[in-house]
This record gives sequence, structure tokens and C-alpha cells, in this order.
Amino acid sequence: MSVTLAAQLREGTKKAHTMAENTGFVSCFLKGVVDKASYRKLVADLYFVYGAMEEEVGKLKDHPVVGPVAMDQLNRCEALEQDLAYYFGETWKDQIQPSPSATSYVERIHEIAKDSPELLVGHHYTRYMGDLSGGQILKNIAQKAMNMNGDDGLRFYVFDDIADEKAFKTTYRSTMDELPIDQATADRIVGEANKAFHLNMNMFKELEGNLVAAIGKVLFGFLTRRQRTGSTEAAAA
Repeated sequence: MSVTLAAQLREGTKKAHTMAENTGFVSCFLKGVVDKASYRKLVADLYFVYGAMEEEVGKLKDHPVVGPVAMDQLNRCEALEQDLAYYFGETWKDQIQPSPSATSYVERIHEIAKDSPELLVGHHYTRYMGDLSGGQILKNIAQKAMNMNGDDGLRFYVFDDIADEKAFKTTYRSTMDELPIDQATADRIVGEANKAFHLNMNMFKELEGNLVAAIGKVLFGFLTRRQRTGSTEAAAA
């Protein structure tokens, strides 16, 4: 049995997606205000999150639900390692550690991989489809905001192994719709995707203190005082 999981994930996470885009850190980012110190902390947190996800998904390539979406072209760890070397230097591994929110995120990934691996699909969708859909826009914003040239420090947003991102997303969604799950499992995956959005929000909120210190309370308040319509509500990806 298969269900329209891709559409259900999109519809079922709209509210959480909008909430994530309206966190202070992301709201400022989308408006072109990016503090390099805060950004490199985010890169470090993402390294631990993707490390956990790619480790667990890699172990489950023969799993009937997880295996079909375990597409190596999406993997981000190598790109994140390059970005961390750019920001911290060759000894980057000795200089980073996960924030409390990133630690919780990593723990959740390992927990469901052990107890309910099919729920990893919700995390996979939340992170990778978000990266692929908005990556180029976010990369361009970060380049301008931090006065950077080329891809160095921003390789997280570059998918070298995906020639046509739109076609790849279509294939990914079709693959999700063909997963051998019933509606009850689909509902649980959507619920887990919403949890993934909230785990991401917690990471963003932890970065707000650094951002406020960098740009000041007045500017931060001005940039975040209005709620924006989420990208999934404004238009189809």
C-alpha cells in the first residue's frame, strides 16, 4: 500500500515551516542580515545533525521505507566539513561541539533510528528538501551579507552531484509516494517532520543571543517585528 506522502508532508508541515522562517535568526537571514560568528555556529550544529542522520540512514539502505530515499547525492557532511575548515581552520574538529539544542536533535535521530526507523523519512524530508529548495537563495543572501566570493564557506548549499534540482525533487517526491506504508504510518512520519522543524527552531533560537550582540537589540527588533508568510504558504516549491 502506498499513500501520497509528499503532499501530506508539505501540507502537514506548513504551519511549522512558517514558524521556523519567523524565528529571529532566520528572519534576519532572509532579510540579508547574517552574522558570521553566528553562522559558523550554525554550520557546526548542522555538521553534528547531518552526521547523525547520514550515519543512521546509511545503515538502513536495505530498509523498505528508509532505503528508497537514502540518496547519496543529498549527503551534506563532506560539504559541511569543507565549510568548517574555512571558518575554523585545519583544527576545526577540536574547536566545535554541538549546542544543547543540536545535541537533542542528534539524540532524537539516533532514538528513532533504533526504535522506529521509518520516522527518519520525516527528518530526511525536512532537512534535505529544505536545503535543495532554498539553498541557492540562502547562499546568495549569505554571500552578500558576509562579503564572500565563490563557494568557499558556503558549500553546504552546493549540490555538486545534482545537475537538475527541480527534476531531482520531482523524483524524490515520487519515491516518497511509492513507499510501502499505510496512512497511519504516514501520519506518524508527518508528525515526526513537524518535530524536526521544532528541533531546527530550537537551534535557531539559541543563535539569537549571538546575533543580537552583533547587530544590537534595536535593529534585531526592527527586523523581526513583522511575521512573514512562510514560503510553503506563498507558493509551491
